[in-house]
Amino acid sequence: MPEAQRAQRQRQSRLSPIWIVPLVAVLIGLWLVYDNYSRRGPEVILEMPTAEGIEAGKTLIKTRNVQVGRVENVQLSDDLSHTLVTARMSTDAERMLNEESRFWVVKPRIGREGISGLNTVLSGAYIQLQPGNSDERQTRFKILEHPPVAPPGAQGIRIQLVSQMGSSLRVGDPVTYQGLTVGRVEDAEFDLENRQMDHRLFIESPYDELVTENTRFWTASGIDLRLNSEGFRVNIESIETLLGGGVTFAVPEDIPMGNKASGDETYELFADEESAVQGTYNRYLEYVLLIDDTVRGLSKGSPVEYRGVRVGTVAAVPWHFSAPQPDTRQRFAIPVLIRIEPQRLSSKEERIALDEWRQRFDRMFNYGLRATLKAGNLLTGALFVDLNFQKDAADHQSETFDGQPVFPTTSGGFAQIEQKVSNLLDKLNELEVEPILGKLDQNLNASEKTLKEVRTATESFKSLLEDPQTRQIPTNLNASLRELRQTLKGLSPDSSAYQELTKTLQSVEKLVRDLQPVAETLRDKPNALIFDRSGGPDPVPQAPRR
Repeated sequence: MPEAQRAQRQRQSRLSPIWIVPLVAVLIGLWLVYDNYSRRGPEVILEMPTAEGIEAGKTLIKTRNVQVGRVENVQLSDDLSHTLVTARMSTDAERMLNEESRFWVVKPRIGREGISGLNTVLSGAYIQLQPGNSDERQTRFKILEHPPVAPPGAQGIRIQLVSQMGSSLRVGDPVTYQGLTVGRVEDAEFDLENRQMDHRLFIESPYDELVTENTRFWTASGIDLRLNSEGFRVNIESIETLLGGGVTFAVPEDIPMGNKASGDETYELFADEESAVQGTYNRYLEYVLLIDDTVRGLSKGSPVEYRGVRVGTVAAVPWHFSAPQPDTRQRFAIPVLIRIEPQRLSSKEERIALDEWRQRFDRMFNYGLRATLKAGNLLTGALFVDLNFQKDAADHQSETFDGQPVFPTTSGGFAQIEQKVSNLLDKLNELEVEPILGKLDQNLNASEKTLKEVRTATESFKSLLEDPQTRQIPTNLNASLRELRQTLKGLSPDSSAYQELTKTLQSVEKLVRDLQPVAETLRDKPNALIFDRSGGPDPVPQAPRR
């Protein structure tokens, strides 16, 4: 027993006090490890197509230019389709990570809004975090290719657009209203199942009040040149839209404003303003035109007019071309589908009864209403459908083509001209040409004889002009005129002959005055020259005395 106690004391005496130092160091290390682990923030995994500009241990994660994390590792995904970035966030950043949080890389960019991210030229790219407001925590995110248009808590509304025009809009494209930018395109994706483009737009407050249930959206191409049956039109948007495109919206004039949009509504994106306006006429009657003439120049969207007032639109040219023709048709006509849109002729609040309009058109068919193709623009050759009453229209017979009623038609202006030309040619072919040619030959012979006579008379006149005696006529005529002029000078008031003539006339005048009493006496008593003018009884005849 004493020996065992002695051995135990010897073993205890072998423990040196120097072991206290390592033990303290181990304890301090453990404390540091615990402290570092307890101070570490959450780990997040970020997915991005490429790791351009991202470096492990250097690239920072910032919010409002304040560091909230650092990239720890960059690696490829298992399928090598994208990269996975592992980042360690600070402890106070955990409340920023939820399903509405957004990450994107800040680097130099040149876009429609100008140049951004120049401060990263020297410092290098970094990852920007935009905290979300959701309560659902999340630690795996996809890094956005472009910065978000608006934060999740921004005032405004988000709406959805669908279109069949492919990638006509891109993220960041402006949303304008009468040239004023009121929002941006937040997202653009292609829906494989429905084969259409889905766009998400953000409209800022207070401009969100402009979006109603009757609002129409269309692509703003910057400049719109159109040459159709209605003429030539040019429409220019803002400079930003001219350079990069975008989308614009408005409520057409012919429909009411409607209720304000609450958000997340879905609208159709039209190709242009004209298509958007036409899209408001969603209640229509469909008819088929069976055209016997050419439809070259008639296209989808061409107007249907009644005496200059648009009442519809051409929907398809041709429409179901291979469908069987009605039995009453003698020729193979080209089917054209048109839409009669009563909303164009009614007030905003008037209720449209399509059955009543159908019956109204049936009655007008019996009164002679017919459709005709006419030229709307001579430069482009574009056609439109003109509706009008024909006085000599044939009796209307109801027909159907592939389930649609047939709108009665007549030949257009060009076809009528062609028919008149054809009739004129037929009349020309019926003319007796040989007698006409014989008479024409006689007329030509007579004309030739007349020309010969004219030629002979011309030669005689020419020889007469060349005769020396004829040439002396002007000289003789000049001499006669000089003699006449000399003679006329002798009759001037200053000449002696003129003065003698004047004296003679005066003597004659005096003689006439002197003879005037004698003339009066002879007028009163014609026998004054024989008998005495004194009075007395008349002599009595008696026999002579013996």
